[in-house]
Amino acid sequence: MSKTGKDKRSLNIGGVFFLLIVIPLSLMAFLIANGMFKLGVTVKERTVNVLDVKSQEDIKARAVNTANEVAKFLAESKKDLQVATIVPASESVYKQFVSENKKPIWVKRDGKAQQILVPLYKEMALIDKNGNEQIKIVDGQVVPANKRVNVSNPANTTYKTEDYFAKTKNLNKGDVYVSPVEGYYVDKAAFDKGQRFSGYVRFATPVFNKDGFAGMITLALDYRHLAEFTDQLVPTQAEKVFETDVATGNYAYMVDNRGFVISHPADYHIVGLNPNGTTVPTITAQNATELEKKGADALNMFQLGFLDPNIFKISKDAAAGKAGILMYKFGGVTKFVAYAPIKFYASNLPEPAGFGWIGLGLDVEKYNHEAMKVAKEIEKETKAWTATVIFILIATMILLFFIMLLLVRGISRSIQAEVPKGSEGEAFDDDDDDDK
Repeated sequence: MSKTGKDKRSLNIGGVFFLLIVIPLSLMAFLIANGMFKLGVTVKERTVNVLDVKSQEDIKARAVNTANEVAKFLAESKKDLQVATIVPASESVYKQFVSENKKPIWVKRDGKAQQILVPLYKEMALIDKNGNEQIKIVDGQVVPANKRVNVSNPANTTYKTEDYFAKTKNLNKGDVYVSPVEGYYVDKAAFDKGQRFSGYVRFATPVFNKDGFAGMITLALDYRHLAEFTDQLVPTQAEKVFETDVATGNYAYMVDNRGFVISHPADYHIVGLNPNGTTVPTITAQNATELEKKGADALNMFQLGFLDPNIFKISKDAAAGKAGILMYKFGGVTKFVAYAPIKFYASNLPEPAGFGWIGLGLDVEKYNHEAMKVAKEIEKETKAWTATVIFILIATMILLFFIMLLLVRGISRSIQAEVPKGSEGEAFDDDDDDDK
């Protein structure tokens, strides 16, 4: 065999080797690059289309779930009150009852968020049939006899206008009265300085003896435990935060059966009490400008139809026990809201309205703007990875080309070494065949 023939065969073997590796490698690289590009496009489209039907339904489902969690939590307090009616009526037992019923909450200390155990109930009291407090625990401490009061007069109650005695004394055994959220109003100036709304929801039930009505037992649920269900919830993310930021437009809030906002990341929207115990005015078409200038814009959702009719519709639907999704304008911002009723009922909180409702709101324009920023980052990353794959492919092909040359040279030398010198016959000489 001539040297030229050997070289041709070596080149053919090297070429086959090159093609067997390069073709699958090229195909694989193409599929990877194409897949990455398509994935980038898909993720970008899904990111931008934040309010597609599935996303809306997911947020609605979360609103329903949160409302159910609140209802369950309130029902547990109702059970605690029933338990309180059968424990021995003594100061030590009541103090122990309050001490043992705790739940963790998040607080900020020295600039750091930390979780601590806090009693569920700020107050516990046994009241006789005339309204006199017989036993009273406040913030875990026993109130001495000379500081206990007659609560049949609302002026003597903690917030000066509470009428739970009158509302409870005519109830049947086992019935429970649940007060609205009670607490002093926090305006915007105080909120900006770090003050937050505080207060409680009072549960009361009558107790009886052989002569009939003997008095009542009350538990005052610390408001912070209730507010945590919405204060730390961001509708579009699974992780909870210490305190949601109203500026993002992406937050949750809670409304009672009267339409009063009772939990909101901007506490100055929460309807609270004046120092004399009267309810602060809420925004209406007539006073909106004045109250907003004062930074005292407490919200009653039933009165906000002048801003957008859908706000009133949401309140009406929730009061009818319905969950849903609607858009409305508030403060010049388009809001998407998923809402769901809190299905907790008591003697004064009948079906279907119950305790109130949960709203999960989203600033549509702001969120879509953020989504576009994320989409551009995704597109940039996709292009970078695609370029990297192409570069690796080219570098690999160059490397394989040199490997092929080395392989061809090695095969050629191997053939030369294995064929004895002078054993090549003319019949095997391709050049001679051509000459014939």
